[in-house]
Amino acid sequence: MRFAAFALLCLLAAEATASAAIPFHVGFYPSGPLDGITDVPGVAVGHVTKVEGADIRTGATAILPDSDPWIHKVSAYALSFNGNGEMTGTHWINEAGYLETPIVLTDTLDIGRADDGVISWMIKQHPQIGVRDDVPLPVVAECDDQLLNDIQARVVSPQDVVNLLDSARTGQFARGSVGAGTGMKAFGFKAGIGSASRVLPKELGGYTVGVLVNDNTGSTREQLTIDGVHVGEALRNEYKMSFPKNLTLHGRMASGSILIVIATNAPLDSRQLHAIALRAGMGMSRTGLTSDVGSGDLFVAFSTGYTFEQTAGFRISAPAEQIVEDSSVVNALYRATAEATEAAIYDALFNAKTMTGKGGVTVYGLPVDRVLQMLHAAGVQ
Repeated sequence: MRFAAFALLCLLAAEATASAAIPFHVGFYPSGPLDGITDVPGVAVGHVTKVEGADIRTGATAILPDSDPWIHKVSAYALSFNGNGEMTGTHWINEAGYLETPIVLTDTLDIGRADDGVISWMIKQHPQIGVRDDVPLPVVAECDDQLLNDIQARVVSPQDVVNLLDSARTGQFARGSVGAGTGMKAFGFKAGIGSASRVLPKELGGYTVGVLVNDNTGSTREQLTIDGVHVGEALRNEYKMSFPKNLTLHGRMASGSILIVIATNAPLDSRQLHAIALRAGMGMSRTGLTSDVGSGDLFVAFSTGYTFEQTAGFRISAPAEQIVEDSSVVNALYRATAEATEAAIYDALFNAKTMTGKGGVTVYGLPVDRVLQMLHAAGVQ
């Protein structure tokens, strides 16, 4: 077990150096130093990646709003933009107005195992859970990776998730075909985990908005637009997915899905975070995504600047912070959310590489050099 944990940590360390920021800037506001969700102070991310034999291409990704969300609960809101998918624990988020567990992303058939792992990890942190303390409702969200992954194998174990949560760190992290994004695709290209951040100017509070996506959308190739350039249309007949003749895309495998996690240190309550989450949909649309009938497009937004503290006697104290009421600041946060979401989707595409998986299916990575040439010709820096 110690060797397995050590191997996992080594894998995570190796992955952390594998990603590069997209080589152009999207939007008006500058990015943070990491151009990722971990630019929001205190937010940590970790991956466990499962690539085994010819058929296993899956994993899990964790996002922690702080070191102990059970004690330091953060205001939050969960939104179903299109509901053909699952994100557990969201009824309580919207009822209570806060998030009190880590967020874990994984494949569709491993939701139960990931949920079990989150509970085990939280009991390890707080042994009174389920004894004298309340019980958590973990937030676990899924995308269907059955095209590249033997999803019936359900290889993400509860212990994997415990190790994952123990290893989550602040700072830079891997993007692309890692963690929950290992077996994902978008616009007919390989995709997965992407992230970006935007920082408001000092006169608007200097707040940071960070976004992490797991992009597995099924939108057609010609819909792909990058910073206003219709690169998908130019590539519609190239780099097509290769799969056996008897395989047809159907149901959720054809429609795909996207999970979007939005973090900010701006002091916003649940009502305001609902509006923030809606703006992620606007950033999504800029890339050409339209959210199909079969899509599970699920968002959660949280604020580390507006917290609920659990005190002795397991009581929850109301936030002492004052929420942002200045409409100019709120409008800037909306804009930053849309920009960071758009950039995070591009980040997933630019960092994911060609992958062959279950049954010999091959999904090609975005031809980055050709896309950059198209962007340059269109005047995109």
